[in-house]
Amino acid sequence: MRPQDSPNNSQTDPSQDSNRPPADFLASLLAIQCQGSRAQQGAVLQPNGDEKFDVLAIHPQPESQPGGGEWLQHAANLGKKALSSNAPIATPVPGQDRTHVVLLPIEMQHGELLLETFLLKNTNQAALESAVRLLQATGSLVSLAHEHLSRRSQEDGLRKLHQAMETLSAANRQNRFTSVAMAVCNELATQWKCERVSLGFLKGRYVHVKAISHTENFSRKMRLVQDIETAMEECVDQDVEIVYPTPDEETCVNRAAKEFSSEHNQEAILSLPLRYEGQPKAVVTLERSTESPFNTDELEAIRLTCDLCTPRLMNLHHHDRWIGARTAAGLERVFATALGAEHTWAKLAAVLIFGLAVFLVSGKGWYRVKALFMFEAVSQYKITAPFDGYIKDVTVEVGDQVVEGQTALAELDTAELRLQLASTRAEQAGYRKQVDAAMRDGKIAEAQIAQANADKAQAQIDLYAYRIKQATILAPLTGTLVTGDLKRQIGAPVETGKVLFEIAPLDALRAVLHVPEDEVSEVKVGQQGWLATASFPGQRLRFIVERVNPAAEVVNNRNVFKVRVRLLDTQPWIRPGMEGVAKITIEKRRYAWIWSRKVVNWIRMKLWI
Repeated sequence: MRPQDSPNNSQTDPSQDSNRPPADFLASLLAIQCQGSRAQQGAVLQPNGDEKFDVLAIHPQPESQPGGGEWLQHAANLGKKALSSNAPIATPVPGQDRTHVVLLPIEMQHGELLLETFLLKNTNQAALESAVRLLQATGSLVSLAHEHLSRRSQEDGLRKLHQAMETLSAANRQNRFTSVAMAVCNELATQWKCERVSLGFLKGRYVHVKAISHTENFSRKMRLVQDIETAMEECVDQDVEIVYPTPDEETCVNRAAKEFSSEHNQEAILSLPLRYEGQPKAVVTLERSTESPFNTDELEAIRLTCDLCTPRLMNLHHHDRWIGARTAAGLERVFATALGAEHTWAKLAAVLIFGLAVFLVSGKGWYRVKALFMFEAVSQYKITAPFDGYIKDVTVEVGDQVVEGQTALAELDTAELRLQLASTRAEQAGYRKQVDAAMRDGKIAEAQIAQANADKAQAQIDLYAYRIKQATILAPLTGTLVTGDLKRQIGAPVETGKVLFEIAPLDALRAVLHVPEDEVSEVKVGQQGWLATASFPGQRLRFIVERVNPAAEVVNNRNVFKVRVRLLDTQPWIRPGMEGVAKITIEKRRYAWIWSRKVVNWIRMKLWI
């Protein structure tokens, strides 16, 4: 608060600050100091940290002294200087003759600084010095009062702690829940002079009384016990401390406590919830005569006692039971945590993980072996050069469709063969003339020799004629030319037996799968599957396994086994050499085994000794 503000408008209540005396004490002290020093006005200021001051007390009130705010503002302007010097300051008020402001710094017990300021009028120098000494002497009463109040507060705190520790000590001397609950009730009744103290624990939605002070046996069917439980349930439902008779500032509902008091000798009642893990789990109800109701100090002490005793009571209440009850309580807590409204995302994640685990362990799916494949023809005809010669002409290209005996693939140069044919025919004619001459002359032996040479020449003629006929290479079967791009090799020499063309019938194709060696043991003849090519990935073709090669081969730096399959579906766009991915359907197995098989096998190989 600024110096000109009224104490009634202060944002903080000085009487509630333990670091300085109450406001009523400061006002009374100011009245005495003003009367003794003949000061017109006095005030106690406190620095608020931003070079301004809050007014803690003032005498007399500003309304009875018009214009008093000016001298107070002047004192506040000099307050920082007075606090830094830590010595009294007396300074004249500007514009007012023989009027002085006295500033007196006061250091409190905890290092806090207060500033007393007084307005003195019509004073000479001697009277001013006398007033300053008097004010300085009486100002020490503020610090002494604060020290006294602090010591008294500490004594009250120690007394409360001593009472709480005595109750806790009495509880710790027992080992069973019933004995501990009875000891706590008896000690509370003794410490605070109660006629009856009851302890009840929450069970489901209702409170059950477990112990009553100085009462060994009681029945829950008793009207008194039922009324106590009703008052306890009222406390638990609101989770607040219920005091009856109710202080003026209380807003909680105490209807059950009021009815209980009216029906049982007009007693003062105090019910406190015992909280464990942030939730009210039990209630302590204290009763005594209405002539001595529970005050604030007693309420704080009882609250401290209950807080210290609650952990031991809760621990024994849970564990000091037969094993069946403990198991049931544990299961109840587990189900409450699992089915309650808290930790929604964690529970959702746990449910999903559990569901996934159950699905992996119990669910089954088709286990399929994945492998790369390539199409190849079932039968493939190779066309070789019929004789040594030169390529004269090529009429087809790779991919062309050819018809058996009708499509000319290529033609070899026959010029040399024709010359050799003409030469051999001439030689044959000469041999035939020799045969005729020898027969005319009767030379039988010479005629036979000449006839043999003529037959030899005829064989040569037939050979040359056959080769000339074969110079035009015709398609030996209907199909597609898969190799033989020879148009750029016209005029090139060829040797007998050199492969010139390869023709494959497209109506009989098969696929060869390259199965990895770690999965080939699962593949058997007769299994079916699906394959898709890189050219048409959206179209899948069915197949059946025909043969599994017994020996592995290295393909792309990997050991694979070639598996030959027969297509059950055909498409006109299929060509030999096309590649893609195939999956062989083995059988239904658990998803956990399917997805962890490779990792498990790898670990087995690494850990194998």
